[in-house]
Amino acid sequence: MSASDMINDCPVLDLRNIQFSLTHAKYLLSEEAIIQTQIKDFKLGNALADAFIVDKLFILEMHTNAVSGVSLEFEGRDIISIKDFSREEINHIFKTAKSMEPIAAKGSEMLRGKILATLFFEASTRTRLSFEAAMHKLGGSTIGFAEAEIASVKKGENLADTIRTVDKYANVIALRHPLEGAARLAAEFAEVPVINGGSGAEEHPTQALLDLYTINKEKGRIDGLKIAFAGDLRYGRTVHSLAYALSLYNVELYLVSPESLKMRREVLQTIKEKIPVIEKTSLEKIVPLVDVLYVTRIQKERFPDPAEYAKVKGSYKIDLQTLSEAKKDLIVLHPLPRVDEIAAEVDNTPYARYFQQVWNGIVVRMALLSLILGATK
Repeated sequence: MSASDMINDCPVLDLRNIQFSLTHAKYLLSEEAIIQTQIKDFKLGNALADAFIVDKLFILEMHTNAVSGVSLEFEGRDIISIKDFSREEINHIFKTAKSMEPIAAKGSEMLRGKILATLFFEASTRTRLSFEAAMHKLGGSTIGFAEAEIASVKKGENLADTIRTVDKYANVIALRHPLEGAARLAAEFAEVPVINGGSGAEEHPTQALLDLYTINKEKGRIDGLKIAFAGDLRYGRTVHSLAYALSLYNVELYLVSPESLKMRREVLQTIKEKIPVIEKTSLEKIVPLVDVLYVTRIQKERFPDPAEYAKVKGSYKIDLQTLSEAKKDLIVLHPLPRVDEIAAEVDNTPYARYFQQVWNGIVVRMALLSLILGATK
């Protein structure tokens, strides 16, 4: 179908209220959408996607979904790996998260009667409390534990039995576990949806989603950005998931780490097939180039040998001197907690966005809970 055919097929097209009809699908956009008059043809796989440039290619993505048959069904779905999501699905989560911003401020009853179980076999502040806050803001309730020592695991119960038990108490489970693959195993035994809140050094998909949401919110886009990761890229599960997610976009990725903490080979091989990746050991020449600097701590708890940790401890420290030649609109992100890798003097600069990430984590997790529990579509 050509661009002109698609335009003619639209029953309504004006600057205030757009009703866009394609292959029996209608999408109603808000009056606030800003329309540019340019029309383009896009070839995406086998689908010819023609678009009005509306609100950062919103119509392009909606059309592509309609033509190619991409499903945006989230209800009852496990969230185990960011690799399980398409770009269209991630963008839909962003849209839902944005709609949660006012709800987060005033509260809602959309998940009244629903129960979230937070099973955290590893220490957590932000992830666990963020999930619990998100559930409470949507009118639901929470149960769970914050460390394995107070659960029946201490008595020798295996993960499968714990999951099968909690499955009877809750409508959704958020799980953090020190072992890689634990979340996927849990999903095999649970009848309710399982959300991976961090599985060893493997992945942290909801953190990647809130990181992407923060980048998109702060920069107004993801495509076209130059993004650097600095710190522990071997054991840092947040950067693994975020790297996979960024490979769905048109970005240039710089990976800065000590040689012993370079990005895991399987992650590197996957993302290099999709986006340009540059590996470095020094930050000095990278900071002036990038739009986003994502810093991670060196994770002492992941090192099998304390002597190896001692060799790389304090490898990078972001301070005002480090940022002296940075772009004025650079944003600095961090999944937290930090140790000494970002100096406190950075906190009050326009660069610092790591505490905004914390708030964004609530609305993104509100979006995910509302989607997988069927409260929103």
